[in-house]
Amino acid sequence: MPITTENGTGRRKAAVARVYLSSGKGKIKINGRDFREYLCRESLAKVVLEPLDAIDKVDAYDFNVNVKGGGLTGQAGAIRLGIARALL
Repeated sequence: MPITTENGTGRRKAAVARVYLSSGKGKIKINGRDFREYLCRESLAKVVLEPLDAIDKVDAYDFNVNVKGGGLTGQAGAIRLGIARALL
């Protein structure tokens, strides 16, 4: 079942993330950069991937994320929630 575009919003602490989901090959861009480059720490990258690991679809979707506010930990939590909501 092809997905055109879905979106979800996540908030954690002072961070707000807008997540746009489309079918693809597993690319995640945060503010125009690769998510591993943006988040700097592998532990934060794992937080972002938790919703995809739960449904075993890590390579099925592409995500374009706009996030602002807060620190990296709050942003990672907001992105995780936004991804989960976009998948619903």
